[in-house]
Amino acid sequence: MSTAIAYEDAVDLLDSDHKLVQKLFIQFQTQHEFGASPDDRRMTAERICAALTIHTQIEEEIFYPAVREATGDDALLDHAEEEHQEAKDLIARIQGMGPEEDGYDECVQQLAGAIMAHVMEERERVFLQARYSPLDLRGLAVALFERKQALKSAAGGVPELPSEKTPEQMEEQS
Repeated sequence: MSTAIAYEDAVDLLDSDHKLVQKLFIQFQTQHEFGASPDDRRMTAERICAALTIHTQIEEEIFYPAVREATGDDALLDHAEEEHQEAKDLIARIQGMGPEEDGYDECVQQLAGAIMAHVMEERERVFLQARYSPLDLRGLAVALFERKQALKSAAGGVPELPSEKTPEQMEEQS
């Protein structure tokens, strides 16, 4: 029995992660500008870091190798993995700091800039190559979704991130 998921394909699933993180970065920026408490900013930053950690892991374990095999574009995917490493380094810095420390908000904002640049490049290049390749993006979406759920469970859940919705749950909300 295959898993029913509320995504059209792998690109849709990954891009929904991008959109969630973008909303969280906007929330963090608003908190920064309006002087939210360090605890509120820390919680938002933790959500960002957790979501990005899982997202980069499923891309590196499943999506990138599949796209690499289907397209043979090693340079593009090597570059994407270098950008992931930059994000991982920033996440480690954020996680090693307290929200009251000088440079904390700036580090989160630096991560936001790096991620938004990566997302634009990924949408314009990696996702397009994946769509024009012979990859089974629908089947790949299931593998990505299942791995994502396993990583969330292993981490004890992601702090206050919405759970993935099944098609049935989405219909109930309509």
